[in-house]
Amino acid sequence: MKMKEMEGALEAVLFTMGQAISLSSLARAVEQDEETARKILHQMKDQYEREERGIRLLELEDSFQLCTKKEYYENLIRVAKEPQKQELSEAALETLSIIAYKQPITKAEIQKIRGVSSDHAVNRLLDYGLICETGRLNAPGRPILFATTEEFLRRFGVGNLEELPRLDEAKIKEFEQEVQEEVQLTLDI
Repeated sequence: MKMKEMEGALEAVLFTMGQAISLSSLARAVEQDEETARKILHQMKDQYEREERGIRLLELEDSFQLCTKKEYYENLIRVAKEPQKQELSEAALETLSIIAYKQPITKAEIQKIRGVSSDHAVNRLLDYGLICETGRLNAPGRPILFATTEEFLRRFGVGNLEELPRLDEAKIKEFEQEVQEEVQLTLDI
């Protein structure tokens, strides 16, 4: 392994682990003895300082850790204070799937398909930037139409809506039958 490759490998390990890593572990990562690994790490540390990078390599006894330079804490705090996005709930994923395949679509149409109110899920998806308002339906009350956004495509790794998985027609019929049976059970009660 060349010097640049070893530096890259050490940087990748330190960045990914996000905590102090022992010199012996770092040496094993690049298949070198501890002294060689220490020399490479010291070179990396000096390079970060010379290039005035936003990170520095911290040496703690026989361990090393990548961390933010204190001069950039204010910049980090500005971002860290922003509310963190949570994972999508099952209801939000169901709602997003309906919107992706049926867009543009109204809340009432989503509710009809899901069988429950989707107001909270739609609001969440709007907050996350995964859907947007695309206009109003020319119908009484002029309900808002919703569609997916570029952020949706980015997050789900598709270039366009045509790349979404195709739904199996037999499966769709099966789902429709299940819905009809559930509706009938509800009416019978």
